[in-house]
Amino acid sequence: MASAQLILCPYENMKKPSYDQLLANLALILLGIGCALILWPFLTALIWAAILVSTSWPVFFKLDQLLGGRRTLAASLMTLLVTLALFGPVVAVSLALADDVAELARAAASVIENGLPDAPAWLTHLPLVGQIIHDYWQHLAHDSQGLMDTLKKFAEPAQTAALTGGRLMARGAVDIGLSIFLAFFFLLHGEALAKRLHITLEHLAGSRAVYLLDIARGTVTGVVYGILGTALAQGVLAAIGFAIAGVPGAVLLGVTTFFLSVVPVGPPIVWGGAAIWLFQQGQLGWAIFVAAWGFFLVSTVDNVIKPFIISRGAHLPFAIVFLGVLGGVLAFGVIGAFLGPTLLAVGYSLVIEWTTLDKATQAASDGS
Repeated sequence: MASAQLILCPYENMKKPSYDQLLANLALILLGIGCALILWPFLTALIWAAILVSTSWPVFFKLDQLLGGRRTLAASLMTLLVTLALFGPVVAVSLALADDVAELARAAASVIENGLPDAPAWLTHLPLVGQIIHDYWQHLAHDSQGLMDTLKKFAEPAQTAALTGGRLMARGAVDIGLSIFLAFFFLLHGEALAKRLHITLEHLAGSRAVYLLDIARGTVTGVVYGILGTALAQGVLAAIGFAIAGVPGAVLLGVTTFFLSVVPVGPPIVWGGAAIWLFQQGQLGWAIFVAAWGFFLVSTVDNVIKPFIISRGAHLPFAIVFLGVLGGVLAFGVIGAFLGPTLLAVGYSLVIEWTTLDKATQAASDGS
């Protein structure tokens, strides 16, 4: 009996820690799921706050040194600067858009009251669909009831689109505000958070965690500056050019250029359309000016500056940026236009580096 107990006791001692470990792992998994559920509504703001801190950290570090290491004051000033940089243009554009929307509403009211003018003759020279558009325009211009029926068909979709756009803009504003609030604490405790992140990645990725983290940081900086910076530059330059030429709704067209900058032919469609409109109004000089301004200034930012900035972090296929913008907007709202391509770019760069390292390791092992 004693020998039997000696045999069973080691067995029980081996099984008990394993059972306790299983329960501990299960508890950790449940805790992780609970934390994820709580933080999920704020995931967009958390990621964007991390991106803001990562891209602005060099400036913050110099500011902290200038203030003699007073971290709270430096974090407060940096947060104020980020707030002005993000919300300042939004407020200015919103005020300018109010005037453009009012002008558009007056034009729509004039069309409803007086009807459409006759179709311009140049429509007939457009290939394939020019004559069809011209005839349909002429039909609506001389049929007020038909015009009203057509406007009613578009009224409900336009209202739905406006409400959806308003919700997206409101969600984007809330996400940006919350991300700025979180960025203050990320700045305040940046070094400690970075150390925790390094330790976590070392557990997950081993010795090359720091290298992969540097790749991710460089990609984030390149993509954010490349996409957000060039989009803002193109939008501002386009709006200035339209305002100089006297194009109606210059700010609205500038905002359109801003959002279409991720598409290679997006900005040329806007400034090219404005140039054509000026030409049809008999303003040949201003039409040439807008075309030259768009080609030599607006498009130069996209074709020269953006590839240079992005290439400093990663060489990204256009599909990554394009799908990132569309998927980001659908998943995260307006802020997703910049969050989406950033996340996809980081994932793409890490996969490329990971597979490259695996091939190099495999080649080294084969050679040995």
